Amino acid sequence: MKQNRIFIQTISLVAILLSFAFVASAQKVRYNFLPGTNFSQYKTYKWQRVEKAQYPNEILDGQIMHSIDAQLAAKGLTKSDTNPDLIVVYQAAVNQETQWNSYSTGGGGWGYGGWGGWGGYGMGGMGSTTTTQSTIHVGTLNVDFYDLNTKKQVWRGEATKTLNPPKDPSKLQERIDKATKKLLKNFPPPAGK
Repeated sequence: MKQNRIFIQTISLVAILLSFAFVASAQKVRYNFLPGTNFSQYKTYKWQRVEKAQYPNEILDGQIMHSIDAQLAAKGLTKSDTNPDLIVVYQAAVNQETQWNSYSTGGGGWGYGGWGGWGGYGMGGMGSTTTTQSTIHVGTLNVDFYDLNTKKQVWRGEATKTLNPPKDPSKLQERIDKATKKLLKNFPPPAGK
């Protein structure tokens, strides 16, 4: 029973992370940071795992970390296992949400008269509305940065997307790169904020 649960959780995590391999414009991205933080002091970082967190298969996990590494390198940060300025952590989650869709069909409208001019003004026709319910899976990817000296979280980025894994696995890294680029667009935060 425990193996089944672990298998299902692993599949769910793989699904969420595959879903982040989507076109970046479809993401909802938010970020927050610790006010007063001097982000220019940060030059190096190190990855750290969250205890008891679940991660995807090694291949996908590596692709996500590689993509984040590339974004941070483009911003001038260097990965360093000895004496880093920042600790970087990522986590993923999948939530189920109910989606309701209503479709209306209608007929009729306003009119006048009938045969030979008999009749009058009135409204006619018949319409109906059909409502359907479906369950959707929403994936969230969080990236957190902690100052190693103060032990405080200094920045968090969150990307949320309805899961829609790509059909072409060869495009996976390209789509992950687009997603992490959008997620890390505001790291460090724009000056003056």
